[in-house]
Amino acid sequence: MDLLKAMTVFVRVVETGSLTAASVACDLSPTMVGNYLQALETRLGARLIHRTTRRQKLSAFGEVYYERCVAILGLIDDSERLALDHLATPRGRLRVTAPIVFSNECLIPAIADYCERYPEVKLDIVVTDALSDLIGDGFEAAVRVGALGNPDLVARRLRPYRLVLCASGAYLKTRGAPSSPDALRSHQCLTYAFPPRSEWYAAQPEWILQGPQGRVSVPVDGRLKIDNADALRRAALRGLGIVMLPEILVAHDLRAKRLIEVLPEFVAPARPLNLLYLRERQMSPKLRSFIEFMVERFGADATTHDSE
Repeated sequence: MDLLKAMTVFVRVVETGSLTAASVACDLSPTMVGNYLQALETRLGARLIHRTTRRQKLSAFGEVYYERCVAILGLIDDSERLALDHLATPRGRLRVTAPIVFSNECLIPAIADYCERYPEVKLDIVVTDALSDLIGDGFEAAVRVGALGNPDLVARRLRPYRLVLCASGAYLKTRGAPSSPDALRSHQCLTYAFPPRSEWYAAQPEWILQGPQGRVSVPVDGRLKIDNADALRRAALRGLGIVMLPEILVAHDLRAKRLIEVLPEFVAPARPLNLLYLRERQMSPKLRSFIEFMVERFGADATTHDSE
């Protein structure tokens, strides 16, 4: 016997005043209602309702048991509503990792909008260019630049990560602007020192450009290599060399002429940018809300937001 079902039927019999009316309320036949009531009385070893052909009346035990059943079923309903509310409302702590430049220039300026929209979500954002193990490091989502290599992760495509070659006017005035990609070999090229867990850590410094004649790969070198994009930007502003940096980082400097684009007819291929998360049969509301926000704000087809 389904005890909770039998208790529900009993409560409906009491509230409606008859087995027939209870059968309508429970969407059961009158016979099934009677069977449930009889099985419940047998289980309890006590009469719950005194029934005649014309009326029914709760027994003394039935009155007490009815009150308990109403309380128990009410608690179950409250628990169900609590669970549904938990599933519907994003809440709890969400741990996310993202690259330094994307975090500083895009994610952090936009995160106030997310927090306003989902006030019950608490964010732990780890800003690093190192590749993190989502499971081992306890992350639920990660923004990554570059190719994907883990089939256990789901990837949502964001706007590509575009790079631009640039230098200060002072540097170009002193050393001259390169006339071709090959001329970069004779320039001070400021390069990025990738962390050990990056896929580019062991790669030799080279800049890949797409020009009128196709793809060009140029080995580059210089006396300065830094593991921070903003530090490279500051070095370029001080006239220390030519740098290839994310467009989102130097856009303001290019507009203000603090930096000048080099070899504008040659374009650095955009790197793919993806939001990654683990494959889960039932995604938490907090993770779903973050994914939807990121795709809405930074998705490949999203409207560009000004980070000023």
